[in-house]
Amino acid sequence: MSIESTTFRKIAFTAGFLVTASVFAGCAFNSMNVGVGGIRYGAPAAKEFAVNDETTPAATEEETSPAETQTETTAGDTSTEETTSEETADVAATPTPMSVKVSFAGDCTLCSDARIFNHFDSVVKKRWEYPFKNCKKIFMNDDLTLVNCEMAITNSRKHAKKAFVFAMKPEGTKYFTKSGIEAVNLANNHTMDFGLSGLKDTRKNLTKAGILWSDTSNYSIFTAKNGIKIGMCGYTSTGGLSKTYKLIKALKKKGCQIVIVSCHWGIEATYKQTKSQTNRGRALINHGADIVVGTHPHRLQPIEVYKGKYILYSIGNFCFGGHTNPSDPDSVIIQCTFVMDETGKKVADYRLNVIPYSLRSTKRGNDYCPKPYTFESKAYDRVMARLNWAQGDE
Repeated sequence: MSIESTTFRKIAFTAGFLVTASVFAGCAFNSMNVGVGGIRYGAPAAKEFAVNDETTPAATEEETSPAETQTETTAGDTSTEETTSEETADVAATPTPMSVKVSFAGDCTLCSDARIFNHFDSVVKKRWEYPFKNCKKIFMNDDLTLVNCEMAITNSRKHAKKAFVFAMKPEGTKYFTKSGIEAVNLANNHTMDFGLSGLKDTRKNLTKAGILWSDTSNYSIFTAKNGIKIGMCGYTSTGGLSKTYKLIKALKKKGCQIVIVSCHWGIEATYKQTKSQTNRGRALINHGADIVVGTHPHRLQPIEVYKGKYILYSIGNFCFGGHTNPSDPDSVIIQCTFVMDETGKKVADYRLNVIPYSLRSTKRGNDYCPKPYTFESKAYDRVMARLNWAQGDE
Protein backbone atom coordinates (compact mmCIF):
# COMPACT_ATOMS: atom_id res chain seq x y z
CA MET A 1 0.00 0.00 0.00
CA SER A 2 1.41 3.43 -0.90
CA ILE A 3 2.69 5.60 1.93
CA GLU A 4 2.88 9.33 1.55
CA SER A 5 5.26 10.17 4.40
CA THR A 6 6.87 8.76 7.51
CA THR A 7 5.71 11.74 9.55
CA PHE A 8 2.15 11.16 8.41
CA ARG A 9 2.32 7.55 9.58
CA LYS A 10 3.52 8.61 13.03
CA ILE A 11 0.75 11.18 13.39
CA ALA A 12 -1.93 8.70 12.30
CA PHE A 13 -0.61 5.98 14.62
CA THR A 14 -0.55 8.33 17.60
CA ALA A 15 -4.07 9.57 16.88
CA GLY A 16 -5.36 6.03 16.47
CA PHE A 17 -3.75 4.91 19.73
CA LEU A 18 -5.20 7.83 21.71
CA VAL A 19 -8.70 7.28 20.34
CA THR A 20 -8.51 3.56 21.01
CA ALA A 21 -7.14 4.14 24.49
CA SER A 22 -10.03 6.45 25.29
CA VAL A 23 -12.46 3.73 24.22
CA PHE A 24 -10.73 1.10 26.35
CA ALA A 25 -11.05 3.35 29.37
CA GLY A 26 -14.67 2.29 29.35
CA CYS A 27 -16.04 5.13 27.29
CA ALA A 28 -17.25 6.74 30.51
CA PHE A 29 -19.20 9.72 29.33
CA ASN A 30 -21.65 12.08 31.02
CA SER A 31 -24.92 12.41 29.20
CA MET A 32 -24.79 15.70 27.33
CA ASN A 33 -28.50 15.85 26.58
CA VAL A 34 -27.52 17.01 23.13
CA GLY A 35 -30.29 18.29 20.92
CA VAL A 36 -31.08 16.36 17.76
CA GLY A 37 -28.24 16.86 15.32
CA GLY A 38 -25.91 17.94 18.13
CA ILE A 39 -22.28 17.42 17.20
CA ARG A 40 -18.71 18.12 18.14
CA TYR A 41 -18.07 18.25 21.83
CA GLY A 42 -21.79 18.14 22.58
CA ALA A 43 -22.71 21.53 21.17
CA PRO A 44 -26.34 21.50 19.96
CA ALA A 45 -26.77 22.13 16.27
CA ALA A 46 -28.89 24.79 14.65
CA LYS A 47 -30.91 22.93 12.05
CA GLU A 48 -32.13 24.03 8.67
CA PHE A 49 -34.07 21.40 6.78
CA ALA A 50 -35.46 21.14 3.31
CA VAL A 51 -37.63 18.05 3.03
CA ASN A 52 -36.48 15.15 0.85
CA ASP A 53 -38.65 13.99 -2.03
CA GLU A 54 -41.26 11.87 -0.26
CA THR A 55 -42.67 10.61 -3.55
CA THR A 56 -39.47 8.96 -4.79
CA PRO A 57 -39.87 5.17 -5.05
CA ALA A 58 -37.60 2.61 -3.45
CA ALA A 59 -33.93 3.31 -3.05
CA THR A 60 -33.11 0.34 -5.26
CA GLU A 61 -35.31 1.40 -8.17
CA GLU A 62 -32.82 2.94 -10.55
CA GLU A 63 -35.26 4.49 -13.02
CA THR A 64 -36.04 7.45 -10.76
CA SER A 65 -34.31 10.78 -11.28
CA PRO A 66 -32.16 12.46 -8.61
CA ALA A 67 -34.18 14.56 -6.19
CA GLU A 68 -34.05 18.31 -6.67
CA THR A 69 -34.60 18.82 -2.95
CA GLN A 70 -32.28 17.98 -0.12
CA THR A 71 -32.08 17.47 3.59
CA GLU A 72 -29.65 19.83 5.18
CA THR A 73 -28.29 20.42 8.67
CA THR A 74 -26.09 23.28 9.79
CA ALA A 75 -24.08 22.91 12.97
CA GLY A 76 -24.35 25.86 15.33
CA ASP A 77 -21.61 27.03 17.67
CA THR A 78 -23.16 27.71 21.06
CA SER A 79 -19.91 27.73 23.02
CA THR A 80 -19.83 30.27 25.85
CA GLU A 81 -16.10 29.99 26.54
CA GLU A 82 -14.12 33.22 26.31
CA THR A 83 -10.70 33.51 24.72
CA THR A 84 -8.09 35.90 26.09
CA SER A 85 -6.33 38.38 23.82
CA GLU A 86 -3.09 36.45 24.35
CA GLU A 87 -4.75 33.20 23.24
CA THR A 88 -6.21 34.98 20.22
CA ALA A 89 -2.79 36.27 19.26
CA ASP A 90 -1.34 32.77 19.49
CA VAL A 91 -4.06 31.37 17.27
CA ALA A 92 -3.57 34.14 14.72
CA ALA A 93 0.17 33.57 14.69
CA THR A 94 -0.12 29.82 14.09
CA PRO A 95 -3.20 29.16 11.94
CA THR A 96 -4.17 25.53 11.49
CA PRO A 97 -5.88 24.18 8.38
CA MET A 98 -9.61 23.59 8.60
CA SER A 99 -10.65 19.97 8.92
CA VAL A 100 -13.62 17.79 9.78
CA LYS A 101 -13.72 14.31 11.28
CA VAL A 102 -16.37 11.84 10.09
CA SER A 103 -17.02 8.46 11.74
CA PHE A 104 -18.36 5.52 9.73
CA ALA A 105 -20.02 2.37 11.11
CA GLY A 106 -21.66 -0.45 9.17
CA ASP A 107 -25.05 -2.17 9.11
CA CYS A 108 -27.31 -1.13 11.98
CA THR A 109 -30.43 -3.29 12.34
CA LEU A 110 -31.98 -2.26 15.63
CA CYS A 111 -34.66 -4.94 15.70
CA SER A 112 -35.21 -8.61 14.97
CA ASP A 113 -37.09 -10.11 12.03
CA ALA A 114 -40.66 -8.81 12.18
CA ARG A 115 -42.20 -12.31 12.02
CA ILE A 116 -40.43 -13.78 15.04
CA PHE A 117 -39.90 -13.02 18.71
CA ASN A 118 -38.10 -9.67 18.92
CA HIS A 119 -34.96 -10.75 20.74
CA PHE A 120 -33.39 -7.33 20.19
CA ASP A 121 -36.19 -5.55 22.07
CA SER A 122 -36.19 -8.15 24.84
CA VAL A 123 -32.50 -7.51 25.49
CA VAL A 124 -32.32 -3.76 24.94
CA LYS A 125 -35.66 -2.91 26.62
CA LYS A 126 -35.85 0.64 25.24
CA ARG A 127 -32.60 1.66 26.87
CA TRP A 128 -31.94 4.23 24.16
CA GLU A 129 -28.25 4.74 24.90
CA TYR A 130 -27.46 1.05 25.47
CA PRO A 131 -26.58 -0.22 21.94
CA PHE A 132 -23.95 2.47 21.33
CA LYS A 133 -22.77 3.07 24.89
CA ASN A 134 -19.27 1.76 24.13
CA CYS A 135 -18.79 4.14 21.21
CA LYS A 136 -20.94 7.13 22.17
CA LYS A 137 -17.91 9.16 23.19
CA ILE A 138 -16.38 8.64 19.74
CA PHE A 139 -19.60 9.59 17.95
CA MET A 140 -20.26 12.61 20.14
CA ASN A 141 -16.78 14.04 19.68
CA ASP A 142 -16.51 13.89 15.92
CA ASP A 143 -18.13 16.29 13.47
CA LEU A 144 -20.44 13.78 11.82
CA THR A 145 -21.34 10.11 12.26
CA LEU A 146 -22.82 8.15 9.34
CA VAL A 147 -24.16 4.57 9.59
CA ASN A 148 -26.10 2.22 7.31
CA CYS A 149 -29.76 1.96 8.44
CA GLU A 150 -30.54 -1.63 7.44
CA MET A 151 -34.28 -1.59 8.25
CA ALA A 152 -37.53 0.25 7.79
CA ILE A 153 -38.75 2.60 10.51
CA THR A 154 -42.52 2.16 10.59
CA ASN A 155 -45.51 0.86 12.54
CA SER A 156 -46.76 -0.96 9.44
CA ARG A 157 -47.25 -4.73 9.58
CA LYS A 158 -47.65 -5.27 5.85
CA HIS A 159 -44.29 -6.50 4.63
CA ALA A 160 -42.69 -8.03 1.57
CA LYS A 161 -42.37 -11.79 1.16
CA LYS A 162 -38.65 -12.39 1.55
CA ALA A 163 -36.19 -14.24 3.76
CA PHE A 164 -35.77 -11.44 6.30
CA VAL A 165 -37.85 -8.35 6.99
CA PHE A 166 -36.78 -5.71 9.49
CA ALA A 167 -38.72 -2.81 10.96
CA MET A 168 -37.98 -0.63 13.99
CA LYS A 169 -40.69 1.39 15.72
CA PRO A 170 -40.47 5.17 15.13
CA GLU A 171 -39.48 5.80 18.75
CA GLY A 172 -36.31 3.84 18.03
CA THR A 173 -34.81 6.86 16.30
CA LYS A 174 -33.72 7.78 19.84
CA TYR A 175 -31.04 5.09 19.54
CA PHE A 176 -29.43 7.35 16.96
CA THR A 177 -30.12 10.80 18.40
CA LYS A 178 -28.96 9.97 21.91
CA SER A 179 -25.68 8.49 20.66
CA GLY A 180 -24.40 11.19 18.33
CA ILE A 181 -25.44 9.57 15.03
CA GLU A 182 -26.47 12.42 12.76
CA ALA A 183 -26.88 10.70 9.40
CA VAL A 184 -27.90 7.37 7.89
CA ASN A 185 -27.71 5.69 4.51
CA LEU A 186 -30.96 4.19 3.17
CA ALA A 187 -29.54 2.78 -0.06
CA ASN A 188 -29.81 -0.89 0.87
CA ASN A 189 -31.99 -3.97 0.41
CA HIS A 190 -34.09 -3.63 3.58
CA THR A 191 -35.55 -0.11 3.51
CA MET A 192 -38.28 -1.45 1.19
CA ASP A 193 -39.14 -4.42 3.45
CA PHE A 194 -42.50 -2.77 4.18
CA GLY A 195 -43.13 -1.42 0.72
CA LEU A 196 -43.30 2.13 -0.54
CA SER A 197 -45.44 3.22 2.41
CA GLY A 198 -42.85 1.82 4.79
CA LEU A 199 -40.11 3.70 2.94
CA LYS A 200 -42.10 6.93 3.20
CA ASP A 201 -42.58 6.29 6.93
CA THR A 202 -38.85 5.68 7.31
CA ARG A 203 -37.94 8.96 5.64
CA LYS A 204 -40.59 10.87 7.56
CA ASN A 205 -39.59 9.46 10.94
CA LEU A 206 -35.90 10.17 10.36
CA THR A 207 -36.65 13.73 9.25
CA LYS A 208 -38.90 14.27 12.26
CA ALA A 209 -36.07 13.11 14.55
CA GLY A 210 -33.61 15.47 12.87
CA ILE A 211 -31.55 12.68 11.32
CA LEU A 212 -30.16 13.23 7.85
CA TRP A 213 -30.84 10.46 5.33
CA SER A 214 -29.78 9.80 1.77
CA ASP A 215 -30.25 7.04 -0.79
CA THR A 216 -29.90 6.41 -4.52
CA SER A 217 -32.34 9.18 -5.44
CA ASN A 218 -31.87 11.73 -2.66
CA TYR A 219 -28.85 13.42 -1.17
CA SER A 220 -28.30 15.18 2.14
CA ILE A 221 -25.93 17.94 3.22
CA PHE A 222 -24.35 18.52 6.60
CA THR A 223 -22.59 21.81 7.33
CA ALA A 224 -19.97 21.68 10.08
CA LYS A 225 -19.33 24.50 12.51
CA ASN A 226 -16.42 25.77 10.47
CA GLY A 227 -18.62 26.04 7.40
CA ILE A 228 -17.38 22.95 5.57
CA LYS A 229 -20.22 21.28 3.66
CA ILE A 230 -20.37 17.48 3.59
CA GLY A 231 -22.60 15.90 0.97
CA MET A 232 -23.93 12.33 1.19
CA CYS A 233 -25.63 10.04 -1.30
CA GLY A 234 -26.09 6.28 -1.80
CA TYR A 235 -25.63 3.56 -4.36
CA THR A 236 -26.76 -0.05 -4.65
CA SER A 237 -25.31 -2.61 -7.04
CA THR A 238 -28.73 -3.33 -8.59
CA GLY A 239 -28.23 -0.51 -11.07
CA GLY A 240 -25.72 1.57 -12.96
CA LEU A 241 -23.68 4.51 -11.75
CA SER A 242 -25.16 7.29 -13.89
CA LYS A 243 -27.65 8.40 -11.23
CA THR A 244 -24.93 8.47 -8.59
CA TYR A 245 -22.72 10.59 -10.84
CA LYS A 246 -25.61 13.08 -11.12
CA LEU A 247 -26.00 13.18 -7.34
CA ILE A 248 -22.28 13.81 -6.88
CA LYS A 249 -22.46 16.61 -9.45
CA ALA A 250 -25.50 18.11 -7.70
CA LEU A 251 -23.72 18.06 -4.35
CA LYS A 252 -20.68 19.77 -5.84
CA LYS A 253 -22.98 22.38 -7.37
CA LYS A 254 -24.48 22.96 -3.91
CA GLY A 255 -21.02 23.87 -2.66
CA CYS A 256 -20.09 20.64 -0.88
CA GLN A 257 -16.32 20.46 -0.37
CA ILE A 258 -16.60 16.80 0.70
CA VAL A 259 -18.73 14.11 -0.95
CA ILE A 260 -19.36 10.72 0.68
CA VAL A 261 -20.90 7.86 -1.30
CA SER A 262 -22.36 4.93 0.68
CA CYS A 263 -22.40 1.75 -1.42
CA HIS A 264 -24.47 -1.36 -0.68
CA TRP A 265 -22.81 -3.97 -2.86
CA GLY A 266 -20.77 -7.16 -3.05
CA ILE A 267 -21.45 -10.75 -2.03
CA GLU A 268 -22.63 -11.67 1.45
CA ALA A 269 -20.27 -13.56 3.79
CA THR A 270 -17.19 -12.85 1.66
CA TYR A 271 -13.95 -11.22 2.79
CA LYS A 272 -12.75 -10.00 -0.60
CA GLN A 273 -14.34 -7.40 -2.82
CA THR A 274 -15.51 -8.40 -6.29
CA LYS A 275 -14.04 -7.00 -9.48
CA SER A 276 -17.26 -5.03 -9.91
CA GLN A 277 -16.82 -3.40 -6.50
CA THR A 278 -13.28 -2.41 -7.37
CA ASN A 279 -14.25 -0.98 -10.75
CA ARG A 280 -17.26 0.90 -9.44
CA GLY A 281 -15.52 2.20 -6.33
CA ARG A 282 -12.72 3.64 -8.44
CA ALA A 283 -15.21 5.07 -10.93
CA LEU A 284 -16.98 6.94 -8.11
CA ILE A 285 -13.67 8.43 -6.98
CA ASN A 286 -12.93 9.42 -10.58
CA HIS A 287 -16.28 11.22 -10.72
CA GLY A 288 -15.73 13.31 -7.60
CA ALA A 289 -16.38 11.20 -4.50
CA ASP A 290 -13.94 11.89 -1.67
CA ILE A 291 -14.54 8.56 0.06
CA VAL A 292 -16.53 5.43 -0.78
CA VAL A 293 -17.99 3.46 2.13
CA GLY A 294 -19.26 -0.08 1.49
CA THR A 295 -21.69 -2.36 3.31
CA HIS A 296 -23.83 -5.47 2.62
CA PRO A 297 -21.37 -8.43 2.77
CA HIS A 298 -21.76 -8.59 6.60
CA ARG A 299 -18.02 -9.09 6.69
CA LEU A 300 -14.97 -6.85 6.69
CA GLN A 301 -13.26 -6.33 3.34
CA PRO A 302 -10.02 -4.50 2.46
CA ILE A 303 -9.42 -0.77 2.42
CA GLU A 304 -7.94 0.56 -0.79
CA VAL A 305 -6.07 3.81 -1.32
CA TYR A 306 -6.91 5.01 -4.81
CA LYS A 307 -5.60 8.32 -6.13
CA GLY A 308 -4.94 9.37 -2.55
CA LYS A 309 -8.54 8.68 -1.46
CA TYR A 310 -10.10 5.75 0.37
CA ILE A 311 -12.44 3.01 -0.76
CA LEU A 312 -13.79 1.01 2.20
CA TYR A 313 -15.09 -2.03 0.37
CA SER A 314 -17.03 -3.33 3.38
CA ILE A 315 -17.10 -2.20 6.99
CA GLY A 316 -19.41 -5.09 7.93
CA ASN A 317 -22.15 -5.13 10.54
CA PHE A 318 -22.09 -2.89 13.58
CA CYS A 319 -25.15 -3.10 15.84
CA PHE A 320 -26.92 -6.01 14.18
CA GLY A 321 -30.24 -7.31 15.50
CA GLY A 322 -30.71 -9.68 12.58
CA HIS A 323 -28.86 -12.56 14.23
CA THR A 324 -28.85 -13.78 17.85
CA ASN A 325 -25.46 -15.46 17.48
CA PRO A 326 -23.41 -14.09 14.57
CA SER A 327 -20.67 -16.44 13.38
CA ASP A 328 -18.26 -13.58 12.75
CA PRO A 329 -18.39 -10.80 15.37
CA ASP A 330 -15.66 -8.64 13.81
CA SER A 331 -16.62 -5.04 13.18
CA VAL A 332 -15.02 -1.62 12.99
CA ILE A 333 -15.44 2.12 13.34
CA ILE A 334 -13.46 4.01 10.73
CA GLN A 335 -12.84 7.72 11.09
CA CYS A 336 -11.62 9.93 8.28
CA THR A 337 -10.27 13.40 8.96
CA PHE A 338 -10.63 15.57 5.87
CA VAL A 339 -8.03 18.34 5.91
CA MET A 340 -8.81 21.28 3.66
CA ASP A 341 -6.37 23.26 1.55
CA GLU A 342 -5.51 26.92 2.17
CA THR A 343 -8.63 28.11 0.38
CA GLY A 344 -10.90 25.85 2.42
CA LYS A 345 -12.64 24.82 -0.77
CA LYS A 346 -10.91 21.52 -1.48
CA VAL A 347 -9.65 18.52 0.50
CA ALA A 348 -5.86 18.50 0.60
CA ASP A 349 -5.36 15.44 2.79
CA TYR A 350 -7.26 12.37 4.01
CA ARG A 351 -6.28 10.78 7.32
CA LEU A 352 -7.76 7.47 8.36
CA ASN A 353 -8.09 6.01 11.85
CA VAL A 354 -9.31 2.42 12.24
CA ILE A 355 -10.87 1.24 15.52
CA PRO A 356 -11.53 -2.54 15.63
CA TYR A 357 -14.78 -3.58 17.34
CA SER A 358 -16.78 -6.66 18.20
CA LEU A 359 -20.52 -6.78 17.42
CA ARG A 360 -21.12 -7.86 21.00
CA SER A 361 -19.81 -7.32 24.51
CA THR A 362 -20.29 -10.96 25.51
CA LYS A 363 -18.19 -13.91 24.34
CA ARG A 364 -21.17 -15.73 22.84
CA GLY A 365 -24.56 -14.84 21.46
CA ASN A 366 -25.48 -11.24 20.75
CA ASP A 367 -26.18 -8.59 23.36
CA TYR A 368 -26.45 -5.86 20.67
CA CYS A 369 -23.78 -3.74 22.30
CA PRO A 370 -20.61 -3.40 20.18
CA LYS A 371 -17.39 -3.24 22.16
CA PRO A 372 -13.86 -2.30 21.09
CA TYR A 373 -11.23 -4.98 20.86
CA THR A 374 -8.16 -4.62 23.06
CA PHE A 375 -5.28 -2.95 21.29
CA GLU A 376 -2.95 -5.48 19.65
CA SER A 377 -5.02 -8.44 20.85
CA LYS A 378 -5.49 -11.40 18.53
CA ALA A 379 -8.96 -10.15 17.56
CA TYR A 380 -7.69 -6.60 17.03
CA ASP A 381 -4.96 -7.84 14.70
CA ARG A 382 -7.45 -10.06 12.86
CA VAL A 383 -9.63 -7.04 12.04
CA MET A 384 -6.61 -5.12 10.80
CA ALA A 385 -5.57 -8.06 8.61
CA ARG A 386 -9.04 -8.38 7.08
CA LEU A 387 -9.00 -4.69 6.26
CA ASN A 388 -5.46 -5.06 4.92
CA TRP A 389 -4.55 -2.13 7.11
CA ALA A 390 -2.14 -0.99 9.79
CA GLN A 391 -2.26 2.36 11.54
CA GLY A 392 1.30 2.88 10.27
CA ASP A 393 0.02 2.75 6.70
CA GLU A 394 -0.49 6.47 6.85
